[in-house]
Amino acid sequence: MAMRPPVPVPTLSRRAKLVIGVVAVLLVLFTVIGTLTNVYVDYLWFDETNFTEVFWTEVQTRALLFAVAGVATGGLVALAVHLAYRFRPTFRPMSLEQQNLERYRQSVEPRRKLVLTAIGVVLGLFAGFTAQGSWQTWLTFRNSTDFGRTDPEFGKDISFFVFDYPFYRLALGFAFAIVLLALIGSLLTHYVFGGLRLQTPGQKLTGAARVQLSVLLGIFLALKAVAYWLDRYGTVYSDRGTVYTGASYTDVNALLPAKNILVFVAAICAVAFFANIFFRNTVLPAAALVLLLFSSLVIGVAFPAIMQQFVVRPSADQKEAAYIERALTSTRDAYQLSDVQYTDYGVDTASGDETGTDAGSDDPASTPTTADLAGDAGTISNARLLDPNVLQATFLARQQIRNVYGFPEKLDIDRYTVDGVTQDYVVAARELDSSSLSGNQTNWINQHTVYTHGNGFVAAPANQVVSGEAGGEPNFTTGDLPTRGNIEVDQSRIYYGELLNVNGTDEYSVVGNAEDASPREFDRPQSGSDGQVNNTYDGEGGVSIGSFFRQLTYAIYYRERNFLLSSAVNNDSKVLYVRDPRDRVEKAAPYLQVDGDPYPAVIDGRITWIVDAYTTSDAYPYSSLQSLGEATTDSLTGTGTSALPNDQVNYVSNSVKATVDAYDGTVTLYAFDDSDPVLQTYMKAFPGTVQPASDISDELRSHFRYPEDLFKLQRDVLTQYHVDNPSDFYNANDFWQVPIDPTVSNNTTEPQPPYYVLSQRVGESNSTFQLTSALNALRRENLSAYMTVSSDPDTYGEIQVLQLPGNTQFRGPQQVFQSFNTNSEVRSQLTLFDSASSRAVFGNLLTLPIGTSGLLYVEPLYVQGTAENSFPLLQKVLVNYGDKVGYADTFAEALDQVFGDGAGDAAADSGTTPAPTTPTSPAPSPAPSETPAPTPAPPADGGGGPVDSAARDAAVTAINDALTALADATRAGDFAAIGQAQAQLQDAVEAYQVANGQTAPAGPTG
Repeated sequence: MAMRPPVPVPTLSRRAKLVIGVVAVLLVLFTVIGTLTNVYVDYLWFDETNFTEVFWTEVQTRALLFAVAGVATGGLVALAVHLAYRFRPTFRPMSLEQQNLERYRQSVEPRRKLVLTAIGVVLGLFAGFTAQGSWQTWLTFRNSTDFGRTDPEFGKDISFFVFDYPFYRLALGFAFAIVLLALIGSLLTHYVFGGLRLQTPGQKLTGAARVQLSVLLGIFLALKAVAYWLDRYGTVYSDRGTVYTGASYTDVNALLPAKNILVFVAAICAVAFFANIFFRNTVLPAAALVLLLFSSLVIGVAFPAIMQQFVVRPSADQKEAAYIERALTSTRDAYQLSDVQYTDYGVDTASGDETGTDAGSDDPASTPTTADLAGDAGTISNARLLDPNVLQATFLARQQIRNVYGFPEKLDIDRYTVDGVTQDYVVAARELDSSSLSGNQTNWINQHTVYTHGNGFVAAPANQVVSGEAGGEPNFTTGDLPTRGNIEVDQSRIYYGELLNVNGTDEYSVVGNAEDASPREFDRPQSGSDGQVNNTYDGEGGVSIGSFFRQLTYAIYYRERNFLLSSAVNNDSKVLYVRDPRDRVEKAAPYLQVDGDPYPAVIDGRITWIVDAYTTSDAYPYSSLQSLGEATTDSLTGTGTSALPNDQVNYVSNSVKATVDAYDGTVTLYAFDDSDPVLQTYMKAFPGTVQPASDISDELRSHFRYPEDLFKLQRDVLTQYHVDNPSDFYNANDFWQVPIDPTVSNNTTEPQPPYYVLSQRVGESNSTFQLTSALNALRRENLSAYMTVSSDPDTYGEIQVLQLPGNTQFRGPQQVFQSFNTNSEVRSQLTLFDSASSRAVFGNLLTLPIGTSGLLYVEPLYVQGTAENSFPLLQKVLVNYGDKVGYADTFAEALDQVFGDGAGDAAADSGTTPAPTTPTSPAPSPAPSETPAPTPAPPADGGGGPVDSAARDAAVTAINDALTALADATRAGDFAAIGQAQAQLQDAVEAYQVANGQTAPAGPTG
């Protein structure tokens, strides 16, 4: 049979080759320049923040792994292909198969070095890029620190599983990949060049091909034996137990013995393939492969499945008991829940009877007396009336000052000690909000060189509102520009803040002028005039861009020619970037997971962002895996709190407290828990980057809060892992769940967020700053537990759980909120509040333990006008205890309604404060249009008088007219008209109540 002529290889013209070459060079050039620019800009940032140790360690480690994996993969695979080519047969039998392959041989032969090099380079680059992403795995393996605890099955230190095991798996995975790629490359090469003949009669493999393939298959099976050995340790992550993580009864008694056997089977099979080098017999290795496959199916799969189905399942709660205990202990250890203080709550100590909403309100023993409430004055007087989650509009209306400033969507809660009294405050930094710039403010000069920073710190006691003309507003005890108040702020300028990362875009600023130039940056409005005060940044933050090379670098990086052309960029200029506190900490410490809610605090007169950071792992043995993003999501996530990534973790520790100076951007990491082995490991890898806990000042420590995301993760775990009895755990007895947030108006099913409160913990007489959460029974709306953790420096991190008796139906948040809405008086008031000109806004529903057996629910009710720039004002306070509901203008009055006259005395320090004689802040320009809603006091009873429909309709009309007049007067800034409109509104509300058969209030609202 005649041989087919070779197919000619198409060629390109000289011009086409030139064009393709130029395009390729340009693409490579642009890619290289862009990459080098990004790396250089990163280096300049690390150099500015004094974290070059992190930069160089990461770069060197990535480069090392890239080189090792790239050379090993590309080099060994290329070597295998080269050996297959080198030992190709000199003469090949004439057959149709070989004739068809000849044209490929003729095409490859002249270019074999190029093809071999390309194979090695491409595979090496792919392997290198894959390996360098695991740089933290290598660093933790190299710097491993013992946990001092061993796993219950193998007796190995936990560090083996957290640090060593992941690296062994990584290395084994690359070894398998190299052998498989080498095997595939060798097979193809032998086939193309005649060493492997699939369709040619006679010998199918040449001697050289048989030797090479036997060696590669033998290595593969030897690696398989190692994999089986490592699989034994992998049982500590097994999910066969269904309701828990870790080696189950079946894993220990069936799978582990099977893995031990398979180790030897795989090793024997590897020896069989190595022996095939000397014995030219394919039967032996083939039989070895069949043996391995049969053993893995029967011993490794079928036997464990049979034991699980017929031995374990019929009595799983008993068989799995010992292994569930392991999971309970390990999970609690991994999530820092081993020392939780559980207290039986809801049992009246005087009578010994369990109390609850069904029996509590009518039983004198279950209702606290005035004396009892006085004993909880630390809780009652600090009951939070200001909800930081709904007050952004109020802060903007009263403290924004200029449109260039803004406040985060969710404000923060912190505590300060002023004149010896500790109070919790709603706090916010008045930041630059570039998204609110408009018109000419948005050109490059103004946006990046004039409007560069925010200015000021604003604080209002969380348990107070202003009475009088500004009724229902926060009492801003610190605010204005320049900043003044009872919290002393020496450096109020804010160049680094939460609003400087807009939709993932880093807002950079160019600051600094020549010494003889006029200040360029807008600093604040001029007091008493329409002018402004300008400023030139003199802080340590920012990267100097005085040289042409750096100006060119940032022009390329930001794709902005003004770095080269604008006169605003000079020899004294600096560029500030990566300005969000979370971003700065994440960049300085890429091995940490950062909490979603940084908060500002005034430390030594400077505004400082405090950022909580965690060390995490997904390799803690026997610990339950949690989705970090899902567990930390609540109704506020994404609306003021950053969402965490959906990583799987089973170990977390708040080992680092970080601070970011709002003026110069200085990032400081403190080893808050220096006993954490994961942190110790990273401190070895990045020496000098984390400061010891002894460097934390007392003032800074006094502002540390227990982090919300950690608390949410812990409460999610605790809903199941508080159960001690393995049988109860297996059967999901006494499980809890996080309640749905009832106050969100869009019918969300997101969990209720935890709340910071200043209150007394059960069994204590002093108030402490705490983070709290209610917990419902599983798939029920009844309350089962109350969880709180202390942020006080002396008791920081102590978690207390109040467990309510399971046979008494305590109301949960959803049920309490429903009782508020169905109360006849509240319902009729909501009809007024939710109108064409206003809407009701429910604040956070707080759960507060009272005495030894009761839970007090407190919820502020705000009213916000529907006009543009309106903002919510506190108008009512709702209180629930047992089955009693209080609804009044003030917290004290609501307590009187629930507990009787005099009960509100315990709230003497809470509620309204007299309106200031002078405004605490200048009125914003233009003045906001605000529509306060009517604030009638509750009737003594549910009504009962005759209803005059005509008079009621007339009163509604009068209310709407008064609201319109009040809105117009507020918009115009006419205080006399405001007072007149408020009086008209009060009269109209009273007329409505009388017409509706209710009792009119006796005096003005507060």
